[in-house]
Order: sequence, then C-alpha cells, then structure tokens
Amino acid sequence: MRLRAEGRPAEASQFADLPAQLSDEVPQVRGLIVFSHANSFPASTYRLHFRAWQAAGYDVIAVEKFGHDPRYPVNDSWTNLERQLVDFLDEKLAEHPGVPVYMVGHSFGGYVSLMAALSRPERVGGVVLLDSPVLSGWKAKAVRLAKTLRVVNQVTPARVSATRRNHWADTQAAWEHFSDKPMFKRWAPEVLADYMAAGIEPLHAGSIPGSGRTLTFRREVETLIYGTLPEGLLERVRRQRPPFPVAFIGGRRSRELRQVGLAGTRRLVGERFSWINGSHLYPFEHPQQTAQEVLRWLRNFEASPASA
Repeated sequence: MRLRAEGRPAEASQFADLPAQLSDEVPQVRGLIVFSHANSFPASTYRLHFRAWQAAGYDVIAVEKFGHDPRYPVNDSWTNLERQLVDFLDEKLAEHPGVPVYMVGHSFGGYVSLMAALSRPERVGGVVLLDSPVLSGWKAKAVRLAKTLRVVNQVTPARVSATRRNHWADTQAAWEHFSDKPMFKRWAPEVLADYMAAGIEPLHAGSIPGSGRTLTFRREVETLIYGTLPEGLLERVRRQRPPFPVAFIGGRRSRELRQVGLAGTRRLVGERFSWINGSHLYPFEHPQQTAQEVLRWLRNFEASPASA
C-alpha cells in the first residue's frame, strides 16, 4: 500500500517513514482515498490520518499543495483547482483498476473533492466532507454579490490571510510563533510537528532579503482561494444528481459552520451527518477520532453503496 502526496520531493516526504511492502506481498487494497487539504495546510500535515487509513487497508493519495502548480492557477469558483484534482485522479486511477475510490476533504478540500467527484461520478464510491458546509439560499447570493462588487475579501478569511505573518528568523522562531497561539495549542502535538515540517521552509533567494524561514503555502495563494470560493456548488449537485453518497462530519464548535449554516449541507447529505467535538480545525485537534469517523462512513458506503 502506498501513501503519497503529489508535489513533494521524495526525500522531503512526510510519508517516507511509513513501512513499505514488496509488491508481491501487498494484500488486496480495500479502497483508494483521495484526500484534499484545507486552505493553507499542506497535505503532509494530515500524516496521522493517512497512517490510520493505511492501517485499515486503504491506499491514500493527495495533492500536496493546491494552487501552486502554474498549470492550475487559482480562478473564480476554483474550476482550475477542480481540474487539477481531476487530472491527478485520472493519472492515479490507472494504478488502481477496479478499486473503490473515495474522495475525502477538509474545509476547502471538501469542496474541491465534491467538485472533482461530480466530474468523475462513475468512478467515485462516496465523498466525505470534513467541516465543509455548503452555501445555499441568501448567503450564496450574498457571496455572489460580494464577488461582483469585489468586496468578497472583506467577508471571508482573506482579510486575515492577506497580511498573515510569513517570515521568521529560523525554525525555532516559527515554532514559538505557532505553538504560542491558542488555535495551535489545541492541536495534537504530532500534528503541529507535521505542520512545521510541511508548512515552513527556508527562504528562497530573492523572496525576502536575508536568511530565515517562510510559509511553504504562499499567503497570496491562500488569499486568492478564499476570495474565489464557489457559491453555486449546491445548484450544481441538484443539476447533476450524482449517484454516489456524500457524508458530512461537522465540528461542534466550528465558527465557520455557524457562519455558513447547515441548510445547504443538510439538503446535500440528508442523514449522513455526524459530529466531532472540536473547532473547524478538529482534524488537527483530534486526528485519530477524525480518521476513525471517516472510516466509519466509508464502511457505511461499502455496506450500502446505492442507498448509503
């Protein structure tokens, strides 16, 4: 079984420490999980989740960082990022003939997972959204208007990400910066360590004068993603009527979930809804519980694929 995040050099992969098996010893793969990360958090931050899913018999693949490949620049409603994931999926499906495919994504990653699944409905066995509430009603119309008036950055996290700190003297300074913030204090220590390994890198020549460390996920890309979110995703689902089931795992203390509301999400998933006690970033706060809840939904999909 393989765990891979596309876009990272092999020597830098957070999956390099996972036990490899010889090809003639690989047991039957239960399914393929195609994971997509939340905005600004590289896929390798979710290493603990990937290991748990591998242990349960699944192969896991992921795009390491959306929006950083010049072939797929961020655009309105993320159609280029959807294409990036679809192209990635198409490339990898040849290595998994006949294997059930499940799309799993956190926040931004949940939306782009659903979008890609709608582009390849015949190959997808189900989608699990990790605190990715779907806009609907007047809120969707308000976002559409804000985009038209070019004020969307004032009503999304883009207003914060545009000026997010992105330079530290060294790795220790970056660690102290993040570990001292209340949000990161709630994270599992191993997840924070994985984020530091995946999310901080040496400054490249010419970026900022002098030595130091910076974010691997550029804040300019993060801001663009927030400012171009798709407001018509639920309408697209209604038009296409996908054959695969969709499940939602919400954070009970998710501010983002409260802001968007649950009306659109409830219409999308019906009874396939569960909770985890945590914030919008609960996958980082409770990685093992999150991984097991995803597996529970995948078993649900496997048990009754047509009516799950």
